[in-house]
Amino acid sequence: MIIENLHAVPNLTTVLTGPLRAIEQHLLGQQSAIETWFRNQWRQTPAPFYASVDLRNAGFKLAPVDTNLFPAGFNNLNPAFMPLCIQATQSALERICPEANRVLIVPESHTRNSAYLESLAMLQEILTTAGYETKIGSLNPELASAQTQKLPSGRLLTLHPIARSADRVGVDGFDPCVVLLNNDLSAGTPDILENIEQTIIPPIRSGWAHRLKSGHFGHYQQVAEEFAEQIGIDPWLINPLFTTCGEINFMKREGEDCIARNVGNLLSAIQTKYDEYGIDEDPFIIVKADAGTYGMGIMTIHSVEEARELNRKQRNKMSKVKGGQPVSKVILQEGVYTFESWGNDQAVAEPVVYMLDHFVVGGFYRVHTGRGRTENLNAPGMHFEPLAFVEPCNSPNEKMAPDACPNRFFAYGVIARLALLAAAREIDELKRHDS
Repeated sequence: MIIENLHAVPNLTTVLTGPLRAIEQHLLGQQSAIETWFRNQWRQTPAPFYASVDLRNAGFKLAPVDTNLFPAGFNNLNPAFMPLCIQATQSALERICPEANRVLIVPESHTRNSAYLESLAMLQEILTTAGYETKIGSLNPELASAQTQKLPSGRLLTLHPIARSADRVGVDGFDPCVVLLNNDLSAGTPDILENIEQTIIPPIRSGWAHRLKSGHFGHYQQVAEEFAEQIGIDPWLINPLFTTCGEINFMKREGEDCIARNVGNLLSAIQTKYDEYGIDEDPFIIVKADAGTYGMGIMTIHSVEEARELNRKQRNKMSKVKGGQPVSKVILQEGVYTFESWGNDQAVAEPVVYMLDHFVVGGFYRVHTGRGRTENLNAPGMHFEPLAFVEPCNSPNEKMAPDACPNRFFAYGVIARLALLAAAREIDELKRHDS
C-alpha cells in the first residue's frame, strides 16, 4: 500500500455513528486552515520522535488526558498502518540525525511483560523496515548476556546488555548512531547514559525524573488557547482545566486540605462551564501523581467530602507510582466523560492516537469492561481494539468516492497533535534551560 499524502490524518473507523458532533464538524470545516497552522508550528518547534495521546470524547468536549513520550503499544496498531509508520520514521530520523543508519533502542526492564515486549518487537520492526539496523540494549542489571525470547505472536526478540566505551554506548560490537529511549526514566538518568556523544531521542530530560504532568498541561493550555483563537472556538472545549498540590504525603495524610480546597475550586469552575453550555452532567476530578505513568497513582473524585475522606486503600494506591517512587505532588485535572463504548456489552472506551514525528500514524481504543465513563481506563483488565481504515480509504491512492463518509478521526488527530505540540514546546524549554 502506497501512502501518497503522509500529511493527511488517516480516515479511520471510530465507534461513533450518526451525525458529526459540533466540535468534529467545526474542525473538519477548518481543515485547510488547521493544517496550515500546524505546518507553521512544526517549523518553529519540531515534534518529538514519537508520542501517544489518550483522548476523552464527551461529545460536548474533546480533550487529551495524558501524553506519553515513550509510547508502548505499537503491537496494538492495525498492521495496515505500517507504511505510515515507516515513512514517518524515515522523515523523523532524516531530520534529527541525517547520518544515522544504526539505532539502539533502550527499553523498560519489563522482561516478563509479554505485551510490552510485543510492542518493543513491533517498534524494532518499524525501524528495521524503514532501513535502519536496529538492536535493543537493556538496562536490566540481571541481563548478563544476549537473551532471545519467542513471543506469543511468534516474533523473536533479542535483548542485549548495554555497554559503554568512553563516551559511547552499544551492544556486542554494535555502535549505534542514535539511542532511542523507550524507557521513561522514572527513577532518574542511568549513569551509563550520562553525557554520551550519540544523539539520544527523546532527550534525557524528557523522562519523568525531570518533567511534571502539570508542566505539560501548562504548555497544552497555551497551545489550546492559541489554536482556539485561530479557528474561533472556546478553548475549554478542547482543554481540561487543572491545578496542582505539592508537599503531599498520602500515608501521613499531609496535604489533604490542599487537595480538598482545590477540588472544590475546580468543581466550581467546571460547573460554571457546564451551566454555560447547558450540560446536564455532574463534574468530577481526576487526581494523578504529577510524574509517572502506567496508570498508577490515579483516582476519581466527585466532591470535597470525598477528597477529605480517602480510605486507607485509596491512600496506599496514591502513595507510590512505578518503581516504588513516592508521590509528593499531584495534578488535579478536570474529568472528561467518555461517551464512546465498544462491543455488544457497551464497554467504556477511549481513543489512543499514535504519532511518529508530527504525523498521525494510527491508533486504537483502550476498552475496559469493569470501569465507568468517569474512571481511568488504563488499569488491569483493559484491552485494546485496533482502528481500521474506513472502507473507501483502503486504497488511499485512489480518489475517495463522492459519497464517502467524512473523516471522523480527523478531530482526534487534531487534538492529539495539539498535545504533541505542547510536548515539543516543553522539550524545547528544557533544552534551553540546560544550555
